[in-house]
Amino acid sequence: MSTRMLLIALGCAGAAGFLGAAGQDKTSDTMASAANNLLASLTAEQRETVMLDFNAAERVDWHFIPKERKGLSMLDMDPAQHHLLHALLSASLSRAGYGKTTTVMSLESVLRDLEEAAGANRFTSMRDPLRYHVTFFGEPSEDGDWGWSFEGHHVSLNFTVVAGEATASTPLFLGANPHRVPSGLREGLRALGSEEDLARALLESLDEEQRERATIGEEAPRDIFSSNQPRVERQVPKGLPASALSEEQRALLDALIEEYASNVPPDLAAKRRAQVEAAGNAIHFAWMGPGEPGAPHYYRVQAPDFVIEYDNVQNDANHSHTVWRDFDGDFGRDLLAEHHRDYEH
Repeated sequence: MSTRMLLIALGCAGAAGFLGAAGQDKTSDTMASAANNLLASLTAEQRETVMLDFNAAERVDWHFIPKERKGLSMLDMDPAQHHLLHALLSASLSRAGYGKTTTVMSLESVLRDLEEAAGANRFTSMRDPLRYHVTFFGEPSEDGDWGWSFEGHHVSLNFTVVAGEATASTPLFLGANPHRVPSGLREGLRALGSEEDLARALLESLDEEQRERATIGEEAPRDIFSSNQPRVERQVPKGLPASALSEEQRALLDALIEEYASNVPPDLAAKRRAQVEAAGNAIHFAWMGPGEPGAPHYYRVQAPDFVIEYDNVQNDANHSHTVWRDFDGDFGRDLLAEHHRDYEH
């Protein structure tokens, strides 16, 4: 492991902690305000398309592939509404998370050009940075239960507000195709580069015995194991436990987790960090595939309450998927259960 990579990792963790301490706004309030600003701009027809019941089955029906989707497409919105939607995205994500999301969306233009150059014109109509959909579940408010999602190719953001206070932010999926832009004006761009680099820094820091324990497969799977399941069940953790890491290696693991935790605003990121702290050494790091850059690879970080998955396998290992899932908390299930247990309805 290089000293430079260690310093990068420690710097990421330190900066994230500072941001968490500095953030004062309650995301559920700023999100409700931005959501209502957008809703106020919609026509009656648009509002009918974008609004679903809070308990609608579509709330847990999420996807990250190009397909027909629920909700209102940006293609059917005007530029002013686009600005209001981006204000909602900005209110619901951290600066880093918003930057990653919008960069992933912009890759649709890059992918369209690459596929057209390769003669794959049948995909052209599917590649559009505006082919993303927003859906609301229930009426956004500062004291009720509601949620919203934003979805399209390689983006699935899902937020749930319970009693105007607790906010869930999973599943949160981001992908990148290409993972690294191979040519053109944006050559070298990696929307999710840190998710790869921090994991490699941890892998390269392991000694032979640690690496053998961490590697749970010589070949990477074709995709993340959790896929787009509405609920992820706990599995027996595999790989290298945090208890087997040195202090410096644990800092690298924490920096990797922080890269995902800090995609959301400070108050929501603090909840994710609390999960990490509560897990202690009951966190496992697992790797599949060769360790050499450019080869298909996969990793997983699993704790008692959450799992992070990453893969880069398709398109000659230039097509990455990342996700944070909460075993009990996806779509706010645990928050809703607690609320209904404590209050009569």
